[in-house]
Amino acid sequence: MSKHLPLLNTYPDAEAQLDSYVQWLTTAGIERGLIGPREADRMWERHIANCAAVAELIPRDDDVFDVGSGAGLPGLVLAIVRPDLRMTVIEPLQRRCDFLTEVVADLNLPVRVLRGRAQDFKGESAKTVTSRAVAPLGKLLTWCAPLTKPGGQVLAMKGSSAEREISQAHQELAGRQAEILECGQGFVVPATTVVRVRF
Repeated sequence: MSKHLPLLNTYPDAEAQLDSYVQWLTTAGIERGLIGPREADRMWERHIANCAAVAELIPRDDDVFDVGSGAGLPGLVLAIVRPDLRMTVIEPLQRRCDFLTEVVADLNLPVRVLRGRAQDFKGESAKTVTSRAVAPLGKLLTWCAPLTKPGGQVLAMKGSSAEREISQAHQELAGRQAEILECGQGFVVPATTVVRVRF
């Protein structure tokens, strides 16, 4: 499998851990049904680089919650490329939490794994809340708003549906501005589309 060199030029210290994580995704991740078998050959471009792009939007030393983390995308990628972050991954399905816990232990990542839905963690909060392919923006905001500290942000990874989802989330935005940002211009094509909502 070819290395994604532009990404590794940006985050050279992350190469060994990203390699190990990709190995997990393309073996146990596929075997356990967390990743589609066709994704193995495009893991670096479609998943790793796509997720790493979000790191540029997160301030240094932030607390980050990744909601609906699944196989750890983007949560574990962000934890690897940005070791300054205090990362918590939130995932309701036990088999996915088991996978996340095993990967975190194997890669020695300082990541907290919480099993449950976002709405289960009343009283928990972070400055940045991330998500990828979890739910339409309106529904996502109802889950993530209570987890987001004042002055914080929700970063929702979206594709071509971003503008439509923003217009449909008028009520849940409650007057907040939603920005569409393109990230990772130097190392991922097409650039990663993120909707940012500030709190």
